[in-house]
Amino acid sequence: MIEIDKTDGLWTVTINRPDKANSLTQDMLSTLVDIAESAGDPASGVQALILTGKGRVFSAGADLDAARAGLATSDLWERLSGAIAALPCLSVAALNGTLAGGAMGMALACDIRIAVPGARFFYPVMKLGFLPQPSDPVRMMALIGPARTKLILIAGQKISTDEAFTFGLIDRIVAPEDLMETAHALTADSCAARPEIAAGIAALCGPQ
Repeated sequence: MIEIDKTDGLWTVTINRPDKANSLTQDMLSTLVDIAESAGDPASGVQALILTGKGRVFSAGADLDAARAGLATSDLWERLSGAIAALPCLSVAALNGTLAGGAMGMALACDIRIAVPGARFFYPVMKLGFLPQPSDPVRMMALIGPARTKLILIAGQKISTDEAFTFGLIDRIVAPEDLMETAHALTADSCAARPEIAAGIAALCGPQ
């Protein structure tokens, strides 16, 4: 249910469980962690990474049964976002739809986020009785500031695509039919550059 395509230095990782809103099981989350950590190895040859999903939802976060069994508080979420943030290459979250719950962390850790119209953004951890992963509020505040972060995490608000763009939570709104083409265009220069140059510029821009 996690697909990966490796073509000319570009890794495209797709969450493919649309019948369950691309919610993540323990095995799916573990696979995403393995991919992200493997991409961080200089020997991997990765020059850019795109995260996306199938269907109308990017990811609803943890599968409900898995969440009840402990996945909601697993350290795998933090490992995943940490591995993505540490990548020495450009990372793009191509959000094909709504982004919710713990799945927010992997998108926040990406360098660039693009989303289709009609996507919603929410993170109802307080309502569900959990704390967010430690790095998620930090990255969210860096993007949109503390008040808007509290609007999502404490006030429990669902943010529209237009609001997310205005806030700075996403960087572009893209028509669904253009989403992957746009993601590929954003990574084209990185894939064409010498890896050490792309990595050096990424380092100069600072961590996510």
